[in-house]
Amino acid sequence: MPQIAQLAATYSSQIFWLLLTFGFVFFVIGLGMVPKIQSTVDARDSKIAEDLARAKAAFARADELEEEHRTRENEARAAAQGVVAEAKAKAVKDTEKQVATADKKIAGKIAEAEEAVRAASAAALTEIEGVAAEAAQDMVAKISGGKVTAAAAKKAVKAALNG
Repeated sequence: MPQIAQLAATYSSQIFWLLLTFGFVFFVIGLGMVPKIQSTVDARDSKIAEDLARAKAAFARADELEEEHRTRENEARAAAQGVVAEAKAKAVKDTEKQVATADKKIAGKIAEAEEAVRAASAAALTEIEGVAAEAAQDMVAKISGGKVTAAAAKKAVKAALNG
């Protein structure tokens, strides 16, 4: 084979061009492009790490804000419950005052009504005594035929009613 026979004559030039090509590729790509790519990858990695750190910090801050919000909400709820309790107590106090005032008015009206009933009872008792005395006079006159004075009849009726 003639190609193999030529190999010895072209061997050294092929090695030269091979080394020259690989050297060129090494210097252009290895020393020219790879550092730029590596710096881009490093910048990207640092940006991602920075973003993750900021995200963690933001997450921690969000947790702090949420806790503060819950604390303020609980304080506001407690204050609102205090206001409600105070309003209830005031309403109870006002209601008790109104009930006491109404009780006094009702007690006064009851006392007036009781006095009116007593006066009416006394007037009715006086009338009953008078009617009973007249009835007693008429009965004595009809039954025994005798006459009883009005004063004696009233005295007898009073004694009968009180005794």
